[in-house]
Amino acid sequence: MTDETNQPSPMAGRFRGFLPVVVDVETGGFNARTDALLEVAAVILEMGDDGLLHRAETVVQHIDPFDGANLEQSALDFTGIDPWDLERDAVPEHEGLNEVFTAIRKAVKAQGCKRAVLVGHNATFDHNFLFAAAERADIKRNPFHPFSTFDTATLAGLAYGHTVLAQACKLAGIPFNNKEAHSAAYDAERTADLFCGIVNRWKELGGFPPPVIETENS
Repeated sequence: MTDETNQPSPMAGRFRGFLPVVVDVETGGFNARTDALLEVAAVILEMGDDGLLHRAETVVQHIDPFDGANLEQSALDFTGIDPWDLERDAVPEHEGLNEVFTAIRKAVKAQGCKRAVLVGHNATFDHNFLFAAAERADIKRNPFHPFSTFDTATLAGLAYGHTVLAQACKLAGIPFNNKEAHSAAYDAERTADLFCGIVNRWKELGGFPPPVIETENS
């Protein structure tokens, strides 16, 4: 999508045609191929007229363990998730991911971007689980870039000198409640606040847009 001057949308122009979408997953272990995906949350970002990023919609799905999935008790103790609790309103991977991906594809189109890029805290973990589940569910229209990500652990280490989400948020002035942590929605929204804060701070410091370089023909 471009405007009447044939310029890309502000979001597309800022991120080279990509829409950053913040993702957090809760799982039954660390192995994306063998361990269950239990929760997925995706936070869609928007850019205001002032060029600053902010949170928009949060999409959450509780997922049933796939057939044969491994569930490490230590992981369940850490997240507090009971995979068999009927009040979770969990759905199969195919149904849950389709709901999340449909919302993301709509946002990508609405904001004039070409595809989504995953933002996560230790993003490789979330990216691996999401793509492994999409492959199991035989989902062809995955909106995310197949390997590029933005990692807020790395960005927070640069911006605030700390890579742990809770501590980085506190250093950034973002409230963080440890009792609410380790739910996909809460962690995704705090990660989104952290990412937006870093990007917006960089803009306010004059880091974007890049300076115009004068040439001999200018």
